Amino acid sequence: MKRTATAVLVALLAAPAAQAAMAGDPARGKGIYDRCLACHALAYNRTGPMHCGLFGRRAGSVPGFEYSPAMARSKIVWNEKTLDRFLAAPTRFVPGTAMGYAGISDPQERADLIAWLRQASASPEECPR
Repeated sequence: MKRTATAVLVALLAAPAAQAAMAGDPARGKGIYDRCLACHALAYNRTGPMHCGLFGRRAGSVPGFEYSPAMARSKIVWNEKTLDRFLAAPTRFVPGTAMGYAGISDPQERADLIAWLRQASASPEECPR
């Protein structure tokens, strides 16, 4: 019984440390976003849709961008959690998506990228309204 209590205590103490490790660094995220630039831009559509206004936006809803039927039907609303799941494995999270990217396996890199996207999309310089 004592071992179980100790294991539970260790798990409870480790959880905040694991969550803290997943705090994103926008400065590192900006460098990771360079990989996205082949298809995406912040303020305009390219092969992929623009990222300005991403947080809180329904997936498949940028006016003038032609999405895959799977993305248009997805009903996903972009936030830290949905972006993390999508960026980890786009084709698993939205089967049939046109985004043929394998994903970002490193959770810290995803957290950094998401932190930069949140910062950049809120910036009037990066995303003028």
